[in-house]
Amino acid sequence: MSITPLARTRIKFCGFTRSEDIDRAVALGVDALGFVMWPKSARSVSVEQLAALAARVPAFVTRVGLFVDQPAELVEQCLPYLDMLQFHGNETPEECQRFARPWMKALRMRDEIDLLHEAQRYHQAQALLLDAYRPGTPGGTGETFDWSRIPANLAKPVILAGGLSAGNIADAVRQVAPYAVDVSGGIEASPGCKDADKMVSFVRHVVLADAR
Repeated sequence: MSITPLARTRIKFCGFTRSEDIDRAVALGVDALGFVMWPKSARSVSVEQLAALAARVPAFVTRVGLFVDQPAELVEQCLPYLDMLQFHGNETPEECQRFARPWMKALRMRDEIDLLHEAQRYHQAQALLLDAYRPGTPGGTGETFDWSRIPANLAKPVILAGGLSAGNIADAVRQVAPYAVDVSGGIEASPGCKDADKMVSFVRHVVLADAR
């Protein structure tokens, strides 16, 4: 007897700064937790904070470090505490690949971007994270973009980001059918401080959208 697996949208929560928020996310079954290492972000953590927070993450939950055109030396300092790297700047494929760690490339949806070309350019990435574009802001804008701009034949798994919340995530999952979704501000009480009720509601709406 063959068994057809049910499709499931993976969930990544990003911007953790507090241990209690990590514990809640893990209890909710979130697949990946993101830690922002870019110091200009209100959600940034130091290497020392990363080490302490990452130690709370159990097996089978992916620890992701977010970097924005930062020195290779910093990335290397963080490697012992991370399972995956997320590059949000203008890093070349060669710069992303040098750390012998799985990685994803974030692409901001500028008007002129060619996603098919970018997928070929970053063909060694595990996934492409698609985020809203705002000049001078590499992520965490709290804004959505036109999801219909995502080609159906994109050669890489899509992680959908940008302005997601419990209020729009079901529509996003149904329209885009992404491999995963990534949320930060949409589950927060304030930057870096997660809201327990918003976290629960977000996960619930993803699960309900998958079931339809």
